[in-house]
Amino acid sequence: MTQLRRLSLTAYEAPLCETIVDCPAPQGSEVLVRIERCGVCHSDLHMQDGYFLLADNKRLDVRAGRTLPFTLGHEIAGSVESAGPEAKGITPGAKVAVYPWIGCGTCAACRAGEENLCSTNRHLGVSADGGFATHVLVPHPRYLIDYSPLSASFAGALMCSGLTAYAALKRLREHAARGPALLVGMGGVGMMGLAIARAIFPHAPIVADIDPGKREAALNAGAAAAYDPADPDTRKALYKATGGVFAAVDFVGSEKSLAFATGALAKGGKAVITGLLGGNFATPVAMFPLKAMTIEGTLTGTLAETSEVMALARAGKIAPPPISERPLAEAQSALDDLRQGRVVGRVVLSA
Repeated sequence: MTQLRRLSLTAYEAPLCETIVDCPAPQGSEVLVRIERCGVCHSDLHMQDGYFLLADNKRLDVRAGRTLPFTLGHEIAGSVESAGPEAKGITPGAKVAVYPWIGCGTCAACRAGEENLCSTNRHLGVSADGGFATHVLVPHPRYLIDYSPLSASFAGALMCSGLTAYAALKRLREHAARGPALLVGMGGVGMMGLAIARAIFPHAPIVADIDPGKREAALNAGAAAAYDPADPDTRKALYKATGGVFAAVDFVGSEKSLAFATGALAKGGKAVITGLLGGNFATPVAMFPLKAMTIEGTLTGTLAETSEVMALARAGKIAPPPISERPLAEAQSALDDLRQGRVVGRVVLSA
């Protein structure tokens, strides 16, 4: 029997360990995918820690319901190895990206096509074993997406960083028609967001990041301007250049990043938050009507939105972000580098 090699979470707040088990045989509509690439995402750090940081040193515990050893990783691309008897339209060897945000299929969110918001989900790498491995079991062919002629590394990254950025930016299309959008945080999702914003918005976006290397990378990737949000003069300079922005995305999700994003809004502006770094946010209630501003949160994206962003990429309308590939055995060092802010773009593991 084929063996499944994994870099597994065997204890929280501890390094990943290699574990080896027999590969599962797909049943019913299941499909076994041989993994070629899996991206490393900041949310993998939260899963490894076992919590999301809220504010005032409070934590949202996410350890419940997960049996260890557990396999992280949700930005998966590979090829079909085998399928259950009820999996229709499957071609062995087909190159596929895997939509990981799989729901229960029966709740109100799932029936509305929002499996990513399912409260009893089977999200790969979050509540079901994911992609830091040689194989992954997918419950139905509908979650497999043709990615040719893209690279497996780019296709896998689209399943989270690309989808998350696209879903956030899609909510800002009307606002971004008025002027350049502001993208705060040029990590892996932010850099993907920059590429997508250039594809779907009429104006090249403005970016903000405290890291000069990331600002330079963003300018090289087509940003109209790059600001340091830690500089006390930045907000005044941004307002002088734009009069305030109508669309902003916070890819960081911290108190300071959201304060910067909302502080840069013009009257009638909208900010969307995708980042999960943590912290408090406070603003006078009167500012909502006085500024007529909107603040909205979004979590990954739907299966339909995944097809939309994949179509844009396959048509050559989204430039790949900087991607560095490492062997699966280096999954922990990749997580360490991401935690220390040493990654520009995306790190992708090769199984």
